[in-house]
Amino acid sequence: MKRVVLVIVLVTAAIGAGGWFLMRALTPAPASTAPLDPAQAARAEAFLDLLDADRFDDALAMTTPKMQEGLAGKLAELWQSLPKQLGARASRSPVRGEIAGGQPFVTSTLAFAMLALDARMVFEGETIAGFWLVPAQAPAKDSVVETSATWQERELAVGEGATALPATLTLPRGAGPFAGVVLVHGSGPQDRDETLGPNAPFRDLAHGLAERGIAVLRYEKRTKAHPEAYVGKAFTLDDETVDDALAAVATLRAQAGIDARRVFVAGHSLGALAAPRIGQRDGTLAGLVLLAAPTLPLEDTVVRQMRHIATLDAAPAGDVDASLAEIERQRDAVKALDAATPADTPLMLGLPAAYWRDLADYDPVAVARTLAQPMLVLQGGRDYQVTPADDFVRWREAFADDARVTLVDYPLLGHTFMPAGDPPGPHDYHAKSNVDAKVIADIAGWIAAH
Repeated sequence: MKRVVLVIVLVTAAIGAGGWFLMRALTPAPASTAPLDPAQAARAEAFLDLLDADRFDDALAMTTPKMQEGLAGKLAELWQSLPKQLGARASRSPVRGEIAGGQPFVTSTLAFAMLALDARMVFEGETIAGFWLVPAQAPAKDSVVETSATWQERELAVGEGATALPATLTLPRGAGPFAGVVLVHGSGPQDRDETLGPNAPFRDLAHGLAERGIAVLRYEKRTKAHPEAYVGKAFTLDDETVDDALAAVATLRAQAGIDARRVFVAGHSLGALAAPRIGQRDGTLAGLVLLAAPTLPLEDTVVRQMRHIATLDAAPAGDVDASLAEIERQRDAVKALDAATPADTPLMLGLPAAYWRDLADYDPVAVARTLAQPMLVLQGGRDYQVTPADDFVRWREAFADDARVTLVDYPLLGHTFMPAGDPPGPHDYHAKSNVDAKVIADIAGWIAAH
């Protein structure tokens, strides 16, 4: 069986942990440090020791019955295949506590010759209830205030008090007033730079736009800055994204040197999905920029993305179908969601029922049709997460003849508007690159015209 299919098989075992393998595979994002339970740490180390000793039955005995059923006969094959595919393992780090999207887990980094992986475990008491492998995230970094000959930066906060979100304002040099843009993140616990592997798309956008005379406010996403706020809670797209974006708009408008009448929102991926709702809530926004804007139901998008990833190694169709069966079951459960399901019930991606109900009632294209603001919709031709054929086509069908909407595609760029492979895949996120200069120039030119 091919490598990608083997890794995806672990989705079945990770379901008890809220499906977090899937979230990381689709939208890699940094986790936050969390307290480490000593008993769980000892159990995690013992589990990894057993795997390294090829004592796979003993390792499985440390897991829940659901994991034992899902990984029976697969765990040994996966573990022993890693050095064959990634080169010899150089090290295994001590375990550490982390949290992402409200889900606590215990992590150890496995450094192979070609790639480092994070082995992540979730516990129910002292029993391992979820285990998966994902590309190791870059070390957490402190925010750095930068400066250049054409722009300067200063630290701000979106909101007040203990729940405020750290933010950075990048401001062109000169008297102003300047048009301003608020950057709204994609899915996952994103930092203000939308750090993804060695890349920082929002930092690129902020500096590139500021060089062209446009101020930019970027901020830590609430799931990154305050993940504890989501643990076991019912929340919606508004709670995750929209409310904070509106607060950031208000913060930017209040800054000296900003033309409050020319404040825009630029959303990426999930942020682009939310952008029409943000425009609906604040009709005085000067315009909306949608980068990689989804249009299909999220549960369908998840399955499509996972199928693409699973087929990258040309695995047999039967293996792919088998590895996706659990994810398709979760998709069907979302579609069958009824009013009797408690709002805080975790479903696909570990997101609560309230979140899925909110998305089911929201069509970004339909909402965008009702807006008066101009919109710029951008699409990467090699984006496998939000695709030209499944998503951008709906924007074209709705707005191709609408003078207030500009649609632009970039044939060689991927989801982060950086160069992507052919075929594209998660490997693209680990190559050092920058947001394409033409994308930045197009956004700046469009804002200047509005």
